[in-house]
Amino acid sequence: MVGDELKEALKDVHVIGIRSKTKLTAEVINAAPKLIAIGCFCIGTNQVDLKAAAARGIPVFNSPYANSRSVAELIISQIVSLARQLGDRNREIHEGNWNKVSAECYEIRGKTLGIVGYGHIGSQVSVLAESMGMRVKFYDIVPKLALGNASQSGTLQELFEEADFVTLHVPATSETAYMITKVEIAWMKPKSYLLNASRGNVVVIEDLAAALKSGALSGAYVDVFPTEPKGNGNGFETPLRGLKNVLLTPHIGGSTEEAQAAIGVEVASKLMRYTNSGTTTDAVNFPQCDLPYLEVTHRICNVHRNVPGVLKKINDVLGDYNVSGQALGTKDGIGYLMVQVDSKFSETIKQKVMEVDESIRTRVMW
Repeated sequence: MVGDELKEALKDVHVIGIRSKTKLTAEVINAAPKLIAIGCFCIGTNQVDLKAAAARGIPVFNSPYANSRSVAELIISQIVSLARQLGDRNREIHEGNWNKVSAECYEIRGKTLGIVGYGHIGSQVSVLAESMGMRVKFYDIVPKLALGNASQSGTLQELFEEADFVTLHVPATSETAYMITKVEIAWMKPKSYLLNASRGNVVVIEDLAAALKSGALSGAYVDVFPTEPKGNGNGFETPLRGLKNVLLTPHIGGSTEEAQAAIGVEVASKLMRYTNSGTTTDAVNFPQCDLPYLEVTHRICNVHRNVPGVLKKINDVLGDYNVSGQALGTKDGIGYLMVQVDSKFSETIKQKVMEVDESIRTRVMW
């Protein structure tokens, strides 16, 4: 759903769960007056206007790690497939062409794997690759503890110059947008391979296609693209189609039954915790805040604009009542306050706190 249809569907919704194709723009979010939480049942959250959601007092939750193993296993399988040209042999034999060759087909044992981005997925790829006899190097913008015998490269160029296979595992940020161009590809070893199962805008596809056509690279695997169809069917175009030893898949890195089940449980659990207790742990756009539960009290959760003097105003209200617990978190101009108070006065306190000019949203839970 998009546009007016999506806004109409959300007008009475308190909590929404979406996948990567549903776009929650500022216009859509502001047209949902009852919305209190958003759950992205996927890794990325760039389909949501995070600032607009925070400004409305709406935390956004996702599942950043549940599909890590699925993506890591896929990458290992594609490294083997590229090294043995399995995509081409499979296509040829389906076409009735028996082409038994060993030229330019290799074992991966003893080869160097370069990993760009040594987070949850990159580090799992590292462990799996090393167990298969590969030498692992990685590059990350921050120092990372290497697993096994892996080692960190000082620069991206150093990594590219050493690696037989380069696999990308970076998030979608302004720094990673189109970070792999013809310049970076030229750093790579002759006849090496490039794999991307991270984000579609990390690699300039036209530059990759040119390197493959010229023979500078021996092959590539791409699971993500700059522009992807909204649904299954025909009509997908990319300059990489039909190229020798190029493996393409339709953004299936995390598409396993195990990963999808884990994502569903993780995001649903985060939404339930926030809805029932106000806990914002792991929210991507919101202050991280939690309090131990006390049975004899009610919990007041207040979202406010984090400006000088706002806490004094709120504490002036709270000063007239017994407070059993209090926690505050701030992030990017938003403050989130959790308070445990006597249940007899919770609604009164809520009304007074909402009268503070900087208040955005206040809820009472018990």
